[in-house]
Amino acid sequence: MTESIPRPPSVPMPNSTAVTEFLLEGFSSFGWQHRLVFFAVFLTLYLLTLCGNVIIVTIIHLDRHLHTPMYFFLSMLSLSETCYTVAIIPRMLSGLLNPHQPIAVQGCATQLFFYLTFGINNCFLLTAMGYDRYVAICNPLRYSVIMSKETCVQLAYGSLGIGLSMAIIQVTSVFGLPFCDAFVISHFFCDVRPLLKLACTDTTVNEIINFVVSVCVLVLPMGLVFISYVLIISTILKITSAEGRKKAFATCASHLTVVIIHYGCASIIYLKPKSQSSLGQDRLLSVTYTVITPLLNPVVYSLRNKEVKDALHRAVGRNLSS
Repeated sequence: MTESIPRPPSVPMPNSTAVTEFLLEGFSSFGWQHRLVFFAVFLTLYLLTLCGNVIIVTIIHLDRHLHTPMYFFLSMLSLSETCYTVAIIPRMLSGLLNPHQPIAVQGCATQLFFYLTFGINNCFLLTAMGYDRYVAICNPLRYSVIMSKETCVQLAYGSLGIGLSMAIIQVTSVFGLPFCDAFVISHFFCDVRPLLKLACTDTTVNEIINFVVSVCVLVLPMGLVFISYVLIISTILKITSAEGRKKAFATCASHLTVVIIHYGCASIIYLKPKSQSSLGQDRLLSVTYTVITPLLNPVVYSLRNKEVKDALHRAVGRNLSS
């Protein structure tokens, strides 16, 4: 049975002019039994994500065999995914147990800022990883020169810088709008589209800004990754040995799997026309994008990557022998 949503005491009445708090609708339309099941499932996935990413970062840091550009970017991606999930999931879990908790406008803006920063950072880190695979396969003799430590650090900082810049643009654009009386966000976290629906003014300019940012952080990286893999595949096909082709493609398989799922979910959510946007459908896709997809990074790279598995075995072996 749907529960009634109370108005927070600090939210103005209909003849007032400003909202100071929002309510995240989240999963409040579900009964407490369903919410309890969701809580158990999402908490388990969240803990697995945190543990998996911590293990990957630790293994890469400790094992000298993994001190290469590809694993440097993987560790940066794991750190970014951890920050990304911390910005969203704890609040969502709290909302499942107590669905009527208000969130201050400042808290909402902060959550949106970190969500966008690390989400966009992930997109460009995946692009950097695609470039790394392109250089490794298409230009192997100059790999160590092109993908130097300085270049890797610059690409990592550049990804984070783009994330910060785009997040500032989006947050400034959204929270520069007046929110008069509507205060219930039809989502389980503060996202751009649900917030724009609450504004009591024309949001056409903001919708355009949101679309342009989405294109810049999704279509552009996807295009670069696509070009990288076209060149990679054409190079692999020129390898005469079947074993050589298999080995070359195996180094890209994990990255390609993560890229397809990551960009696929994000594109469906943020590049879909507003007229086709369903809040219920967007919420379901967002669960996939914020809860399930971050778990795929450690799972895919630990199960499909021989070097990471070997490093784990070495680390476990050292612990057992000591």
